Amino acid sequence: MPELSIACLSLIQSDKKMDSAMAYPGKIGIVTVTYNSGKVLDQFLQSLANQTHANFVVYAVDNASQDDSIARMHAWNDERLRLSGNKVNVGVAEADNQGIHSALADGCEYVLLLNNDIEFEPETLAVLAAEIDALDCDLLAPKILCEDRMHIWSAGGTFKAFKGYLGSHTGEGEPDRGQYETRMQIRNAPGCCILVRTAVFAKIGMFDAKYFVYHEDADFLFRAWRAGLSMFYTPRARIFHKVSSLTGGSNSPFTIRYNARGHVYFMLKNLGVMRCLFFLPALQLRMAMKLLLGSIGWEEFLIRERAFFEGIGVWLS
Repeated sequence: MPELSIACLSLIQSDKKMDSAMAYPGKIGIVTVTYNSGKVLDQFLQSLANQTHANFVVYAVDNASQDDSIARMHAWNDERLRLSGNKVNVGVAEADNQGIHSALADGCEYVLLLNNDIEFEPETLAVLAAEIDALDCDLLAPKILCEDRMHIWSAGGTFKAFKGYLGSHTGEGEPDRGQYETRMQIRNAPGCCILVRTAVFAKIGMFDAKYFVYHEDADFLFRAWRAGLSMFYTPRARIFHKVSSLTGGSNSPFTIRYNARGHVYFMLKNLGVMRCLFFLPALQLRMAMKLLLGSIGWEEFLIRERAFFEGIGVWLS
């Protein structure tokens, strides 16, 4: 019999580790932030109820919802739910930190950062817990499909250096034809579903609450990458994401503003002033070109311009 390649042996060993991990699942602290999330919570909670991996606790942090989000969470009536609330909307990053602190205090082995505008399959938690151990990595991201379950939103991702290390999603918008069925090491992924070993927080800290929303996940993963932590993408777990459904859509003024503001702050914080002497003017030039070419209108351009200076202000604060 011909000798197996090192890659084949590695894959076999990885699969054996996965089988072992699924037999002894670790405790997962699921951190989710609700803010007027009532319309998506039923599907999210049903996905949790269906999980074959039962060793989890849900740390739901509500950011002063004005709808029935809290009532729907209470109605789930599961002893694994830990529900807390803020009197005002403190933002996703700070609310995530609150949930993470609770998970760490309760001795969870992993923290799963999970949006509630998603649905997922019954084996999802079991596969994620098994895969992070099989791959022996620090962070893990699943395949993320759009709500139609046919198009990819993310098969992992990276940072585009020429755009000021702007985060990007691999495969975004592509029909899912099985082209991303290989596990691979990645640098970036959307924060809507990331499994994190608890030791990671001790090494690089928590989320930066200055972002409020958007880019806080990119900042966290950028710091993880620079610290030498390993992150993998696995297609063995899939989630279905209702993209930006709770913030008015990807083209809403809210989303445009906080995405633009967050990227400016991200660059100033992580790349330094000297490098930003190139990146910030380049960003302004790209926006001006988009306006001239008609790919964005005056309204969006002005939102982005105001957000540009807001981002500088966040960095200075």
